[in-house]
Amino acid sequence: MRVMRLTAGELAEASAPVPVPGESELLIRVCAVGVTPTELLWYPTTNTKTGEARMGAIPGHEFSGVIAAVGPGVEGFAAGQEVFGLNDWFDEGATAEYCLTKAAFVAAKPARLSHVEAASVPISGLTAWQALFDHAALQPGERLLVHGGAGSVGLFAVQLGRRHGAHVIATASARDAEFVTELGAEQVIDYRAGRFEESVGTVDVVFDTVGGATLERSWEVLKPAGRMVTVAADEEKAERVKKAFFIVEPNARQLGAIAELLQTGQIRTGVARVVPFSLAADAYGGRIEKSSQGKIVVDVEAERND
Repeated sequence: MRVMRLTAGELAEASAPVPVPGESELLIRVCAVGVTPTELLWYPTTNTKTGEARMGAIPGHEFSGVIAAVGPGVEGFAAGQEVFGLNDWFDEGATAEYCLTKAAFVAAKPARLSHVEAASVPISGLTAWQALFDHAALQPGERLLVHGGAGSVGLFAVQLGRRHGAHVIATASARDAEFVTELGAEQVIDYRAGRFEESVGTVDVVFDTVGGATLERSWEVLKPAGRMVTVAADEEKAERVKKAFFIVEPNARQLGAIAELLQTGQIRTGVARVVPFSLAADAYGGRIEKSSQGKIVVDVEAERND
């Protein structure tokens, strides 16, 4: 099978055997995979769980595809079933024609979504879900500020926050203001036109997907009992930032809940650009022009060999 491997900091196409599913695993025929460029720099991409250097990692841990084979001990799934999911960061990813994943990490793909659309969901949707509900414990009626409301994670945070009964405020560029308003934001602040803290007032929850100065300036708009959650902190973090920072984890139950919302049209995803497998390296390297709304997805089926 064709795969994309990280070699000397760059992605390059290679060939690899089709893996065989082990206990509690599924073999997925990958149809599409979402692109998170920063993944190439993450610790699990360059290191094993035990700390040794990791060579030749395959990136792309969110995917949509069809179950090709079922490993021992798997119940509730069958070959031919369409699924989407997020596999473990230390495992090989899905920028390949096949990948392995745990059955506990996938859910049935929403039928109304294409594989390309579904592949844009797992990381972004689960990040927003876990940020708002697991880490911030967002309550109906609270004021929520989402930084980066048009981005791949922010667009889910805006929608989920509004559905939960929060008053949603989001920062975005002026060109994305209408899009973010359509998602459910009741106030959209153009981050290029001025400082958000001068017009946002105080909020109960800040969900930051931007980091840097935006994160630092956000502390002053929190109410005394307010909660900060960020996915964009630098490695050297102050203690309060360490407490606010988290990394998304696979969760089939939560992904299933998100799938139901997508299937019923209560929320939507965003795809900024679709590229074929041969352009995956350019997508990760920032060499592909795209919309600011959503994320890039690699359409593996477009150039499939088998």
